[in-house]
Amino acid sequence: DEQEKLYIYRQIMKGRTQTGLVVCVSINDYLKGKIKKHENTREDKEKDRINHIDFTDANTGPVFMTYKAKTEITEVLNKLVREKKPVYDFTSEDGITHTCWVIDDEQVIKRLIEVFAEVDYLYIADGHHRAAAATKVGLKRRGEFKDYTGKEEFNYFLSVLFPDDELCIMDYNRVVADLVENSEEEFIQKISEKFTVEKYSCEGAYRPEARHTFGMYLNNCWYKLTAKPGTFDKDDVVDSLDVSILQNNLLTPVLGIEDPRTDQRIEFVGGIRGLEELEKRVKAGLKVAFSLYPTSIEDLMKVADAEKLMPPKSTWFEPKLRSGIFIHKL
Repeated sequence: DEQEKLYIYRQIMKGRTQTGLVVCVSINDYLKGKIKKHENTREDKEKDRINHIDFTDANTGPVFMTYKAKTEITEVLNKLVREKKPVYDFTSEDGITHTCWVIDDEQVIKRLIEVFAEVDYLYIADGHHRAAAATKVGLKRRGEFKDYTGKEEFNYFLSVLFPDDELCIMDYNRVVADLVENSEEEFIQKISEKFTVEKYSCEGAYRPEARHTFGMYLNNCWYKLTAKPGTFDKDDVVDSLDVSILQNNLLTPVLGIEDPRTDQRIEFVGGIRGLEELEKRVKAGLKVAFSLYPTSIEDLMKVADAEKLMPPKSTWFEPKLRSGIFIHKL
């Protein structure tokens, strides 16, 4: 762009709409903790993205961020969407509609910048590796250009900012290859120490309806598991997450899965694939599957505000942001 512009990026999936503002955010804000994270990054994945950004000299995929919704921002974006013609409007092969508008009115841009100055923090929803890599590339280039002013493009990275009340986190489920050396009876007996175990009598899969409840698929049968009092610290933002409860009370002590990031015996299935996918994998040779209640945006923000980290594979966002629609040249 020859002049400064902002963009609106709207996605519609199965009737649900999320409308974000496409911007470049400062690596200084990331370094100072104004952009909050909830996930650890892996060095190998980070390195891969650093090489990609450095080689292409661009951010080709935006970081997916959220903020505590502000009425004025939502109203301004919705008004522009109603009045302006989109520059892109297409439906991808997965059925998601992607629509983009340009904001080129200087007064509107100025006002949006002012309102966003009142937003205390941004939260990374998805894209921790992209954000970390973009920041490291920026710092590397600052080292190469000793006279940098802070206004160079490498001081910023591409992001889309969505209000928290429009986002949807889906369940992120688990499938495990074996019961270690337990028979099914021994396994159920062991997990009954920490969970109330009920056979699910209804037809179809059991989808948890509330926090601290889990579905379990074993030997062609669904069970409902409810965490017993005392199995987690309800005042601890991480310990009280369902992914933590399952990990700390079942996956580690009963099934011997110490590190879910590296253990080859566990697989993760995003909620977009449905609970049928869990049944399919068990019928194909894996042993037991667990369905989880989705982590909430509120939980994500609480963990980030406490400067703690969520366990691996805690959140599955849909729809995903499309790479290549917006490119930020460094």
